[in-house]
Amino acid sequence: MKRASLAGALVAVGLTLATATARADGSPRREVVVGSKKFTESVVLGEIVTRILTASAIPATHRAELGGSRVLWDALLHGDVDVYAEYTGTLTREILRGESDGRGLAAQLSEHGVSLGPALGFEDTYALGMPRAVAERLGITQASQLTAHPELRYGFSHEFMDRADAWPALRSRYGIASSHVTGLDHDLAYRGLTHGDIDVTDLYSTDAEIRAYDLTVLRDDRRVFPEYQAVLLTRSDLTSRAPRAREALGVLEGRISAEDMVAMNAEAKVEKISPGVIAERFLRKLGIDPSHAAAPEVGLASRVGQRTREHLFLVLVSLSAAIAVGIPLGIVAATWRGLGRFVLAVVGVVQTLPSLALLVLMIPLLGIGTAPACAALFLYSLLPIVQNTCAGLVGIPDDLRDSALALGLPAGTRMRLIDLPLASGSILAGIKTSAVINVGTATLGALVGAGGYGQPILAGIRLDDTRLILEGALPAALMALAAQGSFAWIERRWMRANRTAPATGSRSE
Repeated sequence: MKRASLAGALVAVGLTLATATARADGSPRREVVVGSKKFTESVVLGEIVTRILTASAIPATHRAELGGSRVLWDALLHGDVDVYAEYTGTLTREILRGESDGRGLAAQLSEHGVSLGPALGFEDTYALGMPRAVAERLGITQASQLTAHPELRYGFSHEFMDRADAWPALRSRYGIASSHVTGLDHDLAYRGLTHGDIDVTDLYSTDAEIRAYDLTVLRDDRRVFPEYQAVLLTRSDLTSRAPRAREALGVLEGRISAEDMVAMNAEAKVEKISPGVIAERFLRKLGIDPSHAAAPEVGLASRVGQRTREHLFLVLVSLSAAIAVGIPLGIVAATWRGLGRFVLAVVGVVQTLPSLALLVLMIPLLGIGTAPACAALFLYSLLPIVQNTCAGLVGIPDDLRDSALALGLPAGTRMRLIDLPLASGSILAGIKTSAVINVGTATLGALVGAGGYGQPILAGIRLDDTRLILEGALPAALMALAAQGSFAWIERRWMRANRTAPATGSRSE
């Protein structure tokens, strides 16, 4: 393989990713992008903000369920999101940790190009909860009493486990030394409590599940958790792009009470009402007519069709890039064994990184949306292709290799006409493996706003709605089966067409 060919492949991949992730018209974004985290309250607030903007004739779109606080904060700094709802405790203890030095929150945010928007009027702090029956049996009413029961099993959300103002602070202040601590999705923790798999979990004080699951909220008697007043964060340049946006958002100043938020969360989680409908009802309560701001209801077929297009885009772009780079890297690995060990080690290390971590690592570089998803999926797809290409070339029988050398062909021609056709079965097997893995892993792209089948899956987990989970999981499984079947068919056709390829190549020379 000539170096120029490898360089050309790398350039082609760069152009492919740049084309795929660039804005269609190349112009700056004009609509206001509202973001939300992957929990119900944030999604409902995102819908309220979006509809208030559109009711004021300000074009706005909602990018829902974009992961946790850091994902939204990075998206805000990167310019992929213009406004989202955050909590003061999260800002001071997690995002701006170590930056206080006596200044106010607004001054700290302004240094990052972020403006502190209106306070929404309610607090949603962290708390610990237990099934009421368990708490009463053990006589536990406050967090400090947990240390007397080392047998208790804790199940905390992943963000709670990692945040300095959450589990680390709780463990340090209360001296909790339990070895039974598990990280899991926040919404799944409630089911864990119900089924008796865990005894204690983290709650948000406005969670509707507290009442629905009959939980006891333990008093934070050592004041570990700070205040978490809900506020809106906006990019400082939003005023220049949408001058009336701040005035429109100002309507929400102090207008959402804790009771309002609990009721809206209950409508979403218990009554299964869509966040858009909940937002419309609340705006009418504020005297705002959101009728012209409401998006039309999208049917199941249209939703699945849209998610299929998004998912296919992610898979095709990332897989094409992986093929364009992986095969040349596999040839390099097979031709120069010393360099090959290094190449295989690097792509092997990339493969060991958790796919979710790889996605999040791309956000500071590429923002949110299809760009980080395609880049992460591309890297995650490399190993099977590189490995199988190298193995296929190295595994060519010595007698066939000697026959090819006897023809006196140049190395590049021999690779193209003889070695690659002989190794094609192994190469196609690697591509097929990457394709199937890619289809499944692409569902995580929804966490960074890339859409696809992961969107209904995330919403289904959040709302405990099996129908929504299946709306994403079944098409994803069918697409994986289709990919496997398609590459198996291509493999059979390719092998039949190339059975005599070496002989044909020698005659042509």
